[in-house]
Amino acid sequence: MGVAIIAGLTFPGINIGLFRRKYTQLEGPGGAILRSQELMSHWADYNAGLRRWTMPTGALLQFCHCENENDVFSYQSQQFDILLYDEQTQFTKFQIRYLLTRNRATKDKVIPFAAGATNPGGESHMMFKEEFVDVGEPEQVHEVEVEPGRFEKHIFIPARLEDNQILEKRDPGYRATLESQPEETRRALLYGDFDVFSGRFFPEFRKEIHVVPPFEIPPYWKRIRSLDYGLDMTACIWWAVANNGQVFAYRELHEPGLNLTKAAEKIVNMTPDDEHISYTTASPDLWSRRQETGASGVEIMSRAGLKGLVKANHKRIAGWRAMREYLEPFEIKDDKGNVTETARMQIFSNCKNFIKYLPMLQHDEHNPEDAADKPHIVSHINESARYFCMSRHPESSIEGKLTFPKGATEEEKERIRNNLQFEKVYRTMPRHMQRSSFGGW
Repeated sequence: MGVAIIAGLTFPGINIGLFRRKYTQLEGPGGAILRSQELMSHWADYNAGLRRWTMPTGALLQFCHCENENDVFSYQSQQFDILLYDEQTQFTKFQIRYLLTRNRATKDKVIPFAAGATNPGGESHMMFKEEFVDVGEPEQVHEVEVEPGRFEKHIFIPARLEDNQILEKRDPGYRATLESQPEETRRALLYGDFDVFSGRFFPEFRKEIHVVPPFEIPPYWKRIRSLDYGLDMTACIWWAVANNGQVFAYRELHEPGLNLTKAAEKIVNMTPDDEHISYTTASPDLWSRRQETGASGVEIMSRAGLKGLVKANHKRIAGWRAMREYLEPFEIKDDKGNVTETARMQIFSNCKNFIKYLPMLQHDEHNPEDAADKPHIVSHINESARYFCMSRHPESSIEGKLTFPKGATEEEKERIRNNLQFEKVYRTMPRHMQRSSFGGW
C-alpha cells in the first residue's frame, strides 16, 4: 500500500493495479480496501462501485482480483504503470506472467515495474523461490532468465516480523501467536523461510542436516540406481550404502525430452566404467509394452545398454512412509561428545535438482497421506527416491573377503561381487517382483 501511495503522489496520472487472488481477501478485515480507507479517506476520492481511488495528482489506484485462472483476461485491455501483487504466491504462474503483459507505461518518463509481497507457500511458491530467493544475494538486483532468452531484473527484499514495528506495537501478542505454531508454519511466517511452507510433504528435510559435500565413496560400498522415467522428465538417482546404514544420493540425472533409448544411453554414459551398480530399481510402467513398437520400455532400455533393471515397488503411501523414515533427523555424538543432527538419507550437494524439488513436494489435496503428483518437474525426482527407499537394498556395506576362482580377472571378480549382491536382493523380493527383474548383469 505504501508503494502505491508514494508512486501515485510522485507520478501524476499513472495507473496502479493492486491484485489479490480473491475479492473477499481485498475487502475483509485487514484487507487492502479497509487499510486504504484508513490511510487515504481524508485526502483522496474513493469510488466503491469501481473499487478505485483517485489521488489529487490524478493517479488511479485500482483494486483487482482474479480468483479463477482465466479471470486475468478481464484485464486484457488495461494498462498498469505499476502492478502490485498482495500475497503473490497465491496466484498461479500463468496469472503472474499474463498480468505482467498489462504492466506498461501510460505516461511519459515513467518506467513501469511490478512488485509483490508474500509469505512462503501457495501455488507459485516454487516459481517465486526460483526467480527471487535462489538467484543470489538478497537486496541486490539480479538478471533472471524467466523464459529461454528473456531476462528480467529481480530483487528480493526479505522481511521479518521485527521489521514491521507498527504491527508489533498494535498487536504485541502476535509474535507469541506465531511462536506457538508448528515448526514449519513458525519458520515460514515468523522468519520468512522459503525452504519451508505450509503443506510441505516432507517437513523433516533441512539442508543443514541432509545435504553434504561430495566425497570419495569407498569402493566396497554398494551402489544402486533408482529411475522414474517419463518423456516429460527422466529422473535417475545414484545411491551408495555406507557401513553404518546411511544412504548417500551422490549423482543425479534430471532431464526432459529423452526417449527411452537416449535416457538409457545417458544413464550408462554417466556411470563410470569402474563403478559397479548392484541393480536399478525402475518405474513399473516400463514393463508395459509400447503400442508403437510392441516392446516394453525395459526391453528398449536394456538393448540400449542399461542392464540390471528391477521393477520398483509402486505402493505410494508405504513408499512415502519409508522415505520419511530415511529423512527423519536424529542426534549423534562425535568423539569429543559434541551432539549433532544427521539423518539416514544424505544428499551430495551436486544433486541440485533433488535438493531443489524435495522440499517443494506437497500433499495431495484429496489424500493427505499421499504426495501430489503435479507439477511433474517436482514429482519425478521424488518418485525416483521413493522407489529406492522401497527397494530392499542392503542395510549396510561391509568390507569382507570373497574367494574367487583361480585365475579370475578383476572384471570377473566384480561381476561375481555384483551377482552375489543381486542374489541377496532377489531373495528378499516378493515372488511377483522376482519375475519382473530384467536385463541381466
